[in-house]
Amino acid sequence: MIPKKNIFFKDENFTLYEGDSFQLLKKVEKKSINMIFADPPYFLSGNGITCHSGTMVSVKKADWDEKIGIEEKIKFNRKWIKQCREVLIDSGTIWISGTFHNIYTIGVALELEGFTIINNITWKKTNPPPNISCRAFTHSTETIIWAKKNGCKHLFNYKTMKEINGGKQMKDVWEFSLTKPSEKREGRHPTQKPIDLLKRIIIASTNEGDLVLDPFNGSGTTGIACATLHRKYIGIDNQIQYLDISKKRYLKLKTGGINEKF
Repeated sequence: MIPKKNIFFKDENFTLYEGDSFQLLKKVEKKSINMIFADPPYFLSGNGITCHSGTMVSVKKADWDEKIGIEEKIKFNRKWIKQCREVLIDSGTIWISGTFHNIYTIGVALELEGFTIINNITWKKTNPPPNISCRAFTHSTETIIWAKKNGCKHLFNYKTMKEINGGKQMKDVWEFSLTKPSEKREGRHPTQKPIDLLKRIIIASTNEGDLVLDPFNGSGTTGIACATLHRKYIGIDNQIQYLDISKKRYLKLKTGGINEKF
């Protein structure tokens, strides 16, 4: 059990923990989590530039996102993925989001740590920023790997996904816009995901009352999606400012301050 001293915020089925994910994952009860969503560091920060809202900005996001070597990437990803496997129930699944900067090492790490990849979801952004260098194609997608434990059956709400998709089998290319400004009113995170993307993931692979874990909580989008869909949530992060954003988003949701319902 995670020590009470690490509780940043707790309310009914929504809990935020402050601390190092590597340390706190060791304290989570084994085989207690139904689903994990993770958006780990991309390791792309450096001295380059990119485009944001029509303006050139540095790609340096934070100290936790500094560039590292290939061997370090694999070692880092294997470490937290191994810990996630231990807390995941046998029929549970893990979803991991990334870009070409880190997603291939994540795929390797998953297979090395006893996971089978179910799907390679491509998130096609409907409004990607332009490529200002004009020396490459516009980066308009991100990848989300969906995986299960080797040899285990997994939960997939196939019928629900088919209904959402107008009665047709849902494909592995999903179109969503970038995160809306309305979802950033309580504060910003450099890699915040749109809530509609997380809702689809959660609906696809959990049932109401299930427990979802995000070891890289960020601004808490996974938790907010869980709250709206009646799932239990545990979020871990070592950055106070992001946990505070998550708390504010949750409290605003609970009091009816945004267009979501419990």
